[in-house]
Amino acid sequence: MVTLRCYRHVDPGEDDLQTALRETQEEAGLGVEHFRILEGYKKELRYMVNSQPKTVVYWLAELCDSGTSVRLSEEHQDYRWLGVEEACQLSEYKDLQEALREAHSFVLNRQEPL
Repeated sequence: MVTLRCYRHVDPGEDDLQTALRETQEEAGLGVEHFRILEGYKKELRYMVNSQPKTVVYWLAELCDSGTSVRLSEEHQDYRWLGVEEACQLSEYKDLQEALREAHSFVLNRQEPL
C-alpha cells in the first residue's frame, strides 16, 4: 500500500487530495498512473509543531505494479516497504501508530479484492 498524505501545503486551486497527489509525484516519483486510491479511507491527524497547529491528511492507495520504482526527492534519504507492526515500531507517535493499525484493519476488512 502507498500512503498519500497532505500536510496542508495546498497550492491555490488545489484541494487536500490534489495536494497529496502532487506531493506524492514530487517526493516519490509516483504519479496517478502508478496507483489507485482505495475509496472509503481518509484520516486526519492534528498536532502542534513549534507551537503551531499542524494537520496531516492520509489516504490509502494500491500500487498497480509492485515493481514500480520509487524516486525520492532531495527532501528524503530513504524509504522502506514495511508491515504494519514494523511501521508502528519505527513511528514515535501514538496517534500515527493508531492510524497505521486502523488503515491496516481497513485494508483487511475491505469487501473489494485488492
